[in-house]
Amino acid sequence: MSDAGAAPLRILMSEAARAQYAASIDAALAGRPWVPVLAPSVEDAAAVDADIAFVSRDVTGLSTKHEIKPATGRFYAAMLEAPSLRWTHVHSAGADRPAFVQLRERGVMVTTSSGANAGVVAQTALAGLLALARHLPLLYDAQRERRWAPLMRSGMPRDLQGQTATIVGWGPIGQQIGAVLQLFGMKVIVVRQRATPAGPDCETVTFAGFRDVLPRTDWLILACPLTRDTRGLVDAAALHGLAEGARLVNVSRGEVVDEPALIDALQSGRLAGAYLDVFAHEPLPETSPLWALPNVIATPHSAGFSDGNAARVVEIFLDNLRAWHRGEPMRNVVT
Repeated sequence: MSDAGAAPLRILMSEAARAQYAASIDAALAGRPWVPVLAPSVEDAAAVDADIAFVSRDVTGLSTKHEIKPATGRFYAAMLEAPSLRWTHVHSAGADRPAFVQLRERGVMVTTSSGANAGVVAQTALAGLLALARHLPLLYDAQRERRWAPLMRSGMPRDLQGQTATIVGWGPIGQQIGAVLQLFGMKVIVVRQRATPAGPDCETVTFAGFRDVLPRTDWLILACPLTRDTRGLVDAAALHGLAEGARLVNVSRGEVVDEPALIDALQSGRLAGAYLDVFAHEPLPETSPLWALPNVIATPHSAGFSDGNAARVVEIFLDNLRAWHRGEPMRNVVT
C-alpha cells in the first residue's frame, strides 16, 4: 500500500476538508497518490466512487440523526452508493446514525472520533449537574423577573459531598466525570459491560446489576454509547427506582431514556430535575413539555462543541489513515 505507483487513493470528503487538510493527508500517505472525491451537488450518487470516506463535522452541519438536510443527504448517498468504499471515518464519538449502520452491514469498516470531544462533553455534563445542584434555573428565572429570591426561601441545596452518582458508561467521558465528582467528595458507582473494577474508589456493576444500585443513586449520569444494552435502559421502572429527589444527566443518546416516562417523572416531581443534551427525536419538537419544565435544562445536542474539536478529529483521522496505509491496527474501530 506504500507504492507510489499505485492507483490514486480516492477519498470522499467535503470541499472544506479538502481545502484545509489536503497537505496533511499528503504527509500521512507518505507519497502515495490520492484524489479528493466531492459529493455531487445534485442527486446523482451513482456517479461517485471512493475507497475512503471522511465525514467531517461540516458534512453533518445542522442535520440530526432524524432530520437530514439535503447537502448531508447527498454526501450520505454518495458514501452508501460508492461500490469500492472500504473504510469510513466519522467526526462523532458514536456511529449509530442509520447511514453508518448500513455501511457496517455492507462490510465497510467504520471508525469514530471517540475521545476527541470527551473533555468538552464531560465539562458540559458537570456544568449541568452543578447548575441543577445549586438551583441555578430558579435563580436565573428570578433574575429575569428582577426578583430577589435567596435560596433560603426556595429550599437549601443539598451538599454534593456524600451524595452518590451512578455513571453509565466508563469511556473517556465517564472517566473524566467520575474523577471530578470524586474530588467533590461524591461516591461513584460505575455501570459498564464488564465487571472489571473501574478504580479503587468506584463500585462497579454490569448492566445486569443496574437496577440494584438505583435506590442509592442521587445522580444518574448517562455517558454511554447506544447499544442493545443501553437502548431503553432508563425506563419508567428505572426512574421510579431512583432515590427520592434524584436527578438525571444525559449526554449520551436520547434513545437510552424512555422520554414519555422521563417527562412524567419530572412533572410529578418523582425526579427532581434533569440536564438533557440529547432527545428521542432531534430537533426536540416545539410541543415537547421538556422546553418549559422549570426543573429541566435542555440544550440542542451541543455538549461536545468547542473550537478545538475539529483539530482533534482530523488528528484521529490522520493517525488512522497512516495506520490504514501501513496495514497497522486502527483506533476506534466500531465492532
